Amino acid sequence: MHLTALFDLSLVGRANRDALNYVGADGTLRMLTFGQIDARANQMAHELTARGLARGDRLCVHLANRIEFIDLFLACARLGVVFVPMNVLYRERELRHIVSDSDPKAVVTSSVSDATYPGGATLWPIETLSQCASTRPTTRTLVPLEGDAPAMIVYTSGTTGAAKGAVLSHNNLAANGITITSCWKITDADRYLAVLPLFHVHGLGNGVHAWLLSGCRMRLAERFDQRTAASLLTEFKPTLFFGVPTIYHRLLDPQVVSDADAKDIGARARLFVSGSAPLPAHVLEAFRRRFGHTILERYGMSESLMIISNPYEGERRPGTVGLPLPGVSVRLAGEGDAPAADGDVGEVQVRGPSLFGSYWRRPDATVAAFTQDNWFRTGDLAARAADGYYTLRGRRGDMIISGGFNIYPREIEELLLEDARVREAAVVGVADAARGEVPIAYIVADESLDVGELTARCRAQLASFKTPRAFVRVDALPRTALGKVQKHLLPKWPSNIETS
Repeated sequence: MHLTALFDLSLVGRANRDALNYVGADGTLRMLTFGQIDARANQMAHELTARGLARGDRLCVHLANRIEFIDLFLACARLGVVFVPMNVLYRERELRHIVSDSDPKAVVTSSVSDATYPGGATLWPIETLSQCASTRPTTRTLVPLEGDAPAMIVYTSGTTGAAKGAVLSHNNLAANGITITSCWKITDADRYLAVLPLFHVHGLGNGVHAWLLSGCRMRLAERFDQRTAASLLTEFKPTLFFGVPTIYHRLLDPQVVSDADAKDIGARARLFVSGSAPLPAHVLEAFRRRFGHTILERYGMSESLMIISNPYEGERRPGTVGLPLPGVSVRLAGEGDAPAADGDVGEVQVRGPSLFGSYWRRPDATVAAFTQDNWFRTGDLAARAADGYYTLRGRRGDMIISGGFNIYPREIEELLLEDARVREAAVVGVADAARGEVPIAYIVADESLDVGELTARCRAQLASFKTPRAFVRVDALPRTALGKVQKHLLPKWPSNIETS
């Protein structure tokens, strides 16, 4: 299915309805109807065509959340141009890799950006591009496409090497949008507050697609800002909110959102969704007590979009990511891809309509990513309960093998986070002459905390070999823009060691 045909349910079918609130360049709050959004996309499509873009060309976009980001995405979909969003936090080395790898016709950036792009790259300032587009016709330009045509190349975070570009088709994005809109009961009565970055599939592939498919009203914010979060939430009164664990953790702070505001926000809301990183069980419980809502945690990847979700109707089980979504097949594989039994930890392997087909210009990586019977190897570890709920256990590369025993860092991290004085925790393995590896913990914690208490807690509730041999205090854990901990960027061992 051509994405434009799916989006037309709102862009054409609800043309006169209010669609999008956003803050304009002059600082005023503006409103666009779906028909006006359609017209802007048509104008941008004409401008891109005039600049020489055609079906199959790539366009890199390095922008923070703004209305023009949506103009570009919709225009590219109409023309068959492959949209390549880039993380706004990326700098010279990362940008050089993505631009060189995707080989775009141009890079759209902001005139005030201080980023350094590869020499020879064609740069289009969004301010000039948008001004030129505003003079173009509003007539529809639509290039016929098969559903398997590429729509986006989304680059992975690259935590284990250079980022790879996952090629997502129109069909992949359509299937994902239809699934989450139906399973999470998103309708035109909803009000969606968009604070997640649009350069990521969580904000774009889930948020924007659900908005356009359902015809709800969206408020687009440049980013989540804890200084303005309370006023934005109380002013817009969202019924629907997508976030990451770090956002929910900040919303629990009374200095960010008062108790009275939390009660009011919760009373007006219908659904809070969390993803992109594991949600600690204690955060879910604390949020439920404070806002009156049980966060719906789900699991997905850039390569596969949404895979597993706690149910909208039914038990949202703390610490789990729920059950496979409709149309998605999931299995857990042990050594040699042998099936893992319920309760055992195995690699999550998936098949489904939203699963990507290949990595851009990386046939070797594509082959390595799939099993012989065509299941995608996610690299994530999980255990499945007898009733089908999945609990993530970390990345395959994060697993620690100590004296022949497997240690899954997330199990230890969750135990450490049960202490309210521990704000963040990451467990990694370090070399040990006797056991091969032993776990150590990096923590962000109150200075008053005696790590001996953490050691005692671990020894009382975990096998002895799982107890961290040392604790490293840090000011913050290195994270991606979506909140995933980048363990490879933690301080090298040994550093600031505390042993008990």
